Amino acid sequence: MAELDADLDRILPSPVLPPFWAKLVVGLVAIVCFARSYDGDFVFDDSEAIVNNKDLQAETPLGDLWHHDFWGSRLSSNTSHKSYRPLTVLTFRINYYLSGGFYPMGFHMVNILLHGGISVLMVDVFSVLFGGLQYTSKGRRLHLAPRASLLAALLFAVHPVHTECVAGVVGRADLLCALFFLLSFLGYCKAFRESTKEGTHSSTFWVLLSIFLGAVAMLCKEQGITVLGLNAVFDILVIGKFNVLEIVQKVLHKDKSLENLGMLRNGGLLFRMTLLTSSGAGMLYVRWRIMGTGPPAFTEVDNPASFADSVLVRAINYNYYYSLNAWLLLCPWWLCFDWSMGCIPLIKSVSDWRVIALAALWFCLIGLICQALCSEDGHKRRILTLGLGFLVIPFLPASNLFFRVGFVVAERVLYLPSVGYCVLLTFGFAALSKHTKKKKLIAAVVLGIVLINMLRCVVRSGQWRSEEQLFRSALSVCPLNAKVHYNIGKNLADKGNQTAAIRYYREAVRLNPKYVHAMNNLGNILKERNELQEAEELLSLAVQIQPDFAAAWMNLGIVQNSLKRFEAAEQSYRTAIKHRRKYPDCYYNLGRLTQAGRDPETTLHKYADLNRHVDALNAWRNATVLKPEHSLAWNNMIILLDNTGNLAQAEAVGREALGLIPNDHSLMFSLANVLGKSQKYKESEALFLKAIKANPNAASYHGNLAVLYHRWGHLDLAKKHYEISLQLDPTASGTKENYGLLRRKLEQMQKKDV
Repeated sequence: MAELDADLDRILPSPVLPPFWAKLVVGLVAIVCFARSYDGDFVFDDSEAIVNNKDLQAETPLGDLWHHDFWGSRLSSNTSHKSYRPLTVLTFRINYYLSGGFYPMGFHMVNILLHGGISVLMVDVFSVLFGGLQYTSKGRRLHLAPRASLLAALLFAVHPVHTECVAGVVGRADLLCALFFLLSFLGYCKAFRESTKEGTHSSTFWVLLSIFLGAVAMLCKEQGITVLGLNAVFDILVIGKFNVLEIVQKVLHKDKSLENLGMLRNGGLLFRMTLLTSSGAGMLYVRWRIMGTGPPAFTEVDNPASFADSVLVRAINYNYYYSLNAWLLLCPWWLCFDWSMGCIPLIKSVSDWRVIALAALWFCLIGLICQALCSEDGHKRRILTLGLGFLVIPFLPASNLFFRVGFVVAERVLYLPSVGYCVLLTFGFAALSKHTKKKKLIAAVVLGIVLINMLRCVVRSGQWRSEEQLFRSALSVCPLNAKVHYNIGKNLADKGNQTAAIRYYREAVRLNPKYVHAMNNLGNILKERNELQEAEELLSLAVQIQPDFAAAWMNLGIVQNSLKRFEAAEQSYRTAIKHRRKYPDCYYNLGRLTQAGRDPETTLHKYADLNRHVDALNAWRNATVLKPEHSLAWNNMIILLDNTGNLAQAEAVGREALGLIPNDHSLMFSLANVLGKSQKYKESEALFLKAIKANPNAASYHGNLAVLYHRWGHLDLAKKHYEISLQLDPTASGTKENYGLLRRKLEQMQKKDV
């Protein structure tokens, strides 16, 4: 495609770089754009997909990755998201192993390098799209459009819409999918390399390899399967030189030569189409079987247009979403981590001014499609067809046309479609350069776009380094998005700023009165601030809106317990367990129903008051079975058994707990108390001292060790630790009383000695 490169010569006048140097430049630019995110935290969805995903840890068998979704849940579960990406999760697991834990830098570095590698690969992809497939006598493909390939690859490398995929670790699914998608496409191109001896076998091998790489792409993210459709379009329209305009004209004129159309008599093409179609159908069938219980269930807040009753309203809003995606490619200035929950209000009437965006989108698309299919210029047809193919085909799974998706707009799904955008933009610059004399102005525009996009990438990467920056950056883009306010509130609450968190949670509930997660979190904060009545109202409303919301039922039970409504609290706990069988914290709270306070060392247990010791112990035992490291449940079992005189059983439970959590000083303290009462003074002393070493400022640890020494007869040591305890907590009445008894005893002993 020397003509296209000649058109770009004036606006990209630098000497033509050899392919190696062109790739090196593109790769370095791609890495520089997003390098700022290398030391970022795990943000937004990273917490669920990585930090809380047990599939990353060595304790989970590798085989489980093939039965779990992207978030670590079983695919057969009704609550599963059904996102099946085992190869992506496997790379997370390798990252975790090599990093020695959840250290985000290693995860971010892999993402940045992946984007750099994909950008390098784009030089070859764009070379095919712009220059076509021509080979030397030795079978090496010629690079016929080096300037166009370099410019398009640079535009791809610096596009800010890629920030979510690169700076967010979860975006690795899109990066890996894109990598194998492009390898599949390039592999398919190799099937048409000229070969005199082994042509047929070589072609079949590369087609099969391309299909295999497409399957690998699908195992990284579902979007990967669309490469088979793109390869088919490439084969029919580019390799088969299928001219739609010519065919339409022959049909209209009833031309008999239509019966002898070369494409229909091309056995190789029909064979390849059969392979692609049957392979695609097989992949979809296997994927459907793996999903187990059918497609995932999304809610109205995830994708409100898909729940509209009117087909017309759904169609208008879907097309409006497409126009917003197109705008993000054209002008990636307003970027947001989440576009749901009121961020984009529904269009309910054709009188809404936003329908202009739909008309503009389809006006441009129809014009491009007509040029792509009907132009007499074969080079122009190929470039526009493949540009539109890359733009539209990978986007189809996110289009709501085949199934409901769980988002309104998602920047991450534009990673592959942006390839098509870069093709069309580069072609547009070449066309402008050809038809205008202001070459320098076009060159300045191209340079400006590249530099501005680079700057935007650097800024946006910085926003993705922490949740606080990421969430706050969304306020100016989507101020009506309840999830934005919710996430800012959650971030503030995690940092201990409850007052500010309450304000954002209230705004989230105002924007979306059915936002049960915001109600639950707000209710939790109000509970901690002892504003129990409002907390109960919010949590009751949350479970009324979503009756299977187990966490809200448990929190409602805690509030009712604090209000001394024990029967209602017990019912709430049991309802939570009914909806979530494996809920250790709820079993813990069920056993911990109390009449006064929440400190396990100072409370009287309601179960104990009602002679329901066994029920309490069973509840805590269930908690420790589901979560063996549940220190509080172990502690409560030891304390209850201790208080009821079952010292032998308390000792056995304490030893079992320390065997599982050997460095927990609170368990050492509880077991030391039991051993002291059993007159095992030496062992008790060792545990007390170990607990104090771990937590030297705990007044109760020194106080109870003093009691042990007091009983044991080591009065000087008892006096020392009573005094330390009172220095740490001068208000401890029990310690004061025991210290007074000890002093009187010491005084009596002194008088006796005198």
